[in-house]
Amino acid sequence: HVQLVESGGGSVQAGGSLELSCTTSRYIFGMCGMVWYRQAPGKEREMVSRMSSSGTPPTYADSVEGRFTTWEERNTFFLRMTDLQLEATAIYSCAAEGGSWCNYWGQGTQVTVS
Repeated sequence: HVQLVESGGGSVQAGGSLELSCTTSRYIFGMCGMVWYRQAPGKEREMVSRMSSSGTPPTYADSVEGRFTTWEERNTFFLRMTDLQLEATAIYSCAAEGGSWCNYWGQGTQVTVS
């Protein structure tokens, strides 16, 4: 079993930045794809960024391309968000996906832009 714990959420003014972290209980990068999702009130969950286990460059939702950056270091998966807009208000969750056993989710962290 793998635990994912997000941190770094909070409140920020429009145009500001935040950096989210997703720490895993053991090293799974290279075995699992790592994904940041967000779900805004009343909306469906959407993929924000995806980092494959193969090491290819991460991909981003069109709405965040150029403003959000994702990377991993050791046991932590990061999402740096810049120029945040009101529509970025959501619960952000990280997930480990892919392969036959990668199916883990963090508890989510709230990001509020005002």
